[in-house]
Amino acid sequence: MDENYDVIVLGTGLTECVLSGLLSVDGKKVLHIDRQDFYGGESASLNLGQLYNKFRPSGQKPELRGRDRDWCVDLIPKFLMANGELTNILVHTNVTRYIEFKQIGGSYVYRNGRIAKVPSNQAEAISSSLMGIFEKRRMKQFLDYLTKWDDDDASTHGALDLDKNTMNEVYNYFRLENGTRDFIGHAMALWSNDDYLNEVARPTYERIILYGQSVAKYGKSPYIYPLYGLGELPQGFARLSAIYGGTYMLDTPIDEVIYDDDNKKFAGVKTKEGTDQGSNCDC
Repeated sequence: MDENYDVIVLGTGLTECVLSGLLSVDGKKVLHIDRQDFYGGESASLNLGQLYNKFRPSGQKPELRGRDRDWCVDLIPKFLMANGELTNILVHTNVTRYIEFKQIGGSYVYRNGRIAKVPSNQAEAISSSLMGIFEKRRMKQFLDYLTKWDDDDASTHGALDLDKNTMNEVYNYFRLENGTRDFIGHAMALWSNDDYLNEVARPTYERIILYGQSVAKYGKSPYIYPLYGLGELPQGFARLSAIYGGTYMLDTPIDEVIYDDDNKKFAGVKTKEGTDQGSNCDC
């Protein structure tokens, strides 16, 4: 290609594609290169053929049922919080016009030998078998306290300080049972272990509030998911970049990174398509 660019981005992971999209919107001339033949890097969603090529490049591939493109396998499977930071970025940049989302119908926990739905509204909470009637009342008092908390209004703090008291101390104050603590910590705050219990309550408070705001946004559950997998997220930002003049080259390994002989700063990259010069590089 032998062209000059303001920025050359290597790799099409989510971070790189967000950066590429924002720089293109800002008027920068961007070249985006990836040695893979698909978008997404480690957060890609692969069809079945791509999946076998990645993990069993020399192995025998089974006979596929249906069309190869009917499969979308996330390399890093996860949901998005409906009111989370990434979702807000997608809305703010209008990348949502390129991606169709589906709401997850509900979330569930395994407790006492059976699976139970996590309540998403008051009616479900009242009928839920996760807690007894008196524990539900204590749980409501706990959630009411958190939702009314105002950093600038000391009257909402009561006897607790979220920046000094541990989460265990907060649970003890509301006399919550161990099963309820597990439910709050792992099904709502989404902690993967119990280390948070002995840490200050602020991070758990913020996670619980985010969970509640996300449930309130669409109902049923706090989670949303791109229709064709998480790989749609970097592709959405790639489309944004392309609309504003960004250039993409997939299946293009970098043969050489070029540095200026005088000041040893980045000067460009060499690929099978030629040498492209740039003043900045993001990998």
